[in-house]
Amino acid sequence: MEVNKLNKLWHTGQEFLGVEYAIMGGAMSWISEHNLVSAISNSGAFGVIASGSMDAPLLKKEITLTKAKTKKPFGVNIIVMNPKLEELIDVCGEEKIKHIILAGGLPNAVIIKKLHDYGIKVIAFAPNVSIAKRLIKNGVDALIIEGSEAGGHIGPVSTSVLVQEILPEIKEVPVFVAGGIIHGEIVAKYLELGAAGVQIGTALVCTNECIAHDNFKQSFVRASSRDAQSTVQIDPEFPVIPVRALVNKGSKGFVELQREVVEEFKAGKISKYDGQMKIEHYWVGALRRAVIEGDVENGSLMAGQCVGMVTEITSVNEVIKQLIAKALTCIK
Repeated sequence: MEVNKLNKLWHTGQEFLGVEYAIMGGAMSWISEHNLVSAISNSGAFGVIASGSMDAPLLKKEITLTKAKTKKPFGVNIIVMNPKLEELIDVCGEEKIKHIILAGGLPNAVIIKKLHDYGIKVIAFAPNVSIAKRLIKNGVDALIIEGSEAGGHIGPVSTSVLVQEILPEIKEVPVFVAGGIIHGEIVAKYLELGAAGVQIGTALVCTNECIAHDNFKQSFVRASSRDAQSTVQIDPEFPVIPVRALVNKGSKGFVELQREVVEEFKAGKISKYDGQMKIEHYWVGALRRAVIEGDVENGSLMAGQCVGMVTEITSVNEVIKQLIAKALTCIK
């Protein structure tokens, strides 16, 4: 009976994604590639390739490799600000991808139409009600609301507030909830509040199928929730895009770099533009250093606040199975 109720709660999400469980894998650069994505889809959830660091040929290769490992549905996450946006869309269209998640900006109606012309369903992130309504007007087929508890690039508002603000107002399209989700009980509650499904990321990093370096995974296992902190901005004249990651030598060095830049700027030793470039270039390649090379001291350890509840390295199937089991227990 609990299974029937769960299926009824996320039926819209199941139908939209074409999956058994309306659980999307968060698109994590260098992590969400064919091994992890196919494992998520094979578990009954919905894997998503992160194309952020890929060009068109590499994305095509990743899609091909993913198809070789799963016959189940999966999607592709594309950054709206990517200068090769249309090339990446063309690859997805040619490869018959059915769902694309547009992130890192607000997609316009022209891009959405191009995707629809390929028969692709468009999912976009909505940080508030007004933008959600604008995205729907522009033609998006579903929305994700992601709170500041999430890892990586984040907005300023928590998941619990976004859920209360957006879910009661948006009924035209399926809405998926993300940020800080690791246990099935909270999944059940979000579904009862009207969500079509959820998206998880941090919970999937410490899995056997994830290609991240063991040093990266062990950093997650050891971390507490308070270790996953948002980027510190020293001076409003030098804006910093908020990113949530585990505190390490690199993040502390970033704070010191900002202080040095501000001092040099005020002393007339550096222009504002050059100072901003020094700040922005600090983290170039840092995520790859941590994820692939295992440099957890100087690399970027992007993680959501739920990292404190990651206690072991397990399988993707086990992560999904535990989510479902706890959701069913909560419903019962």
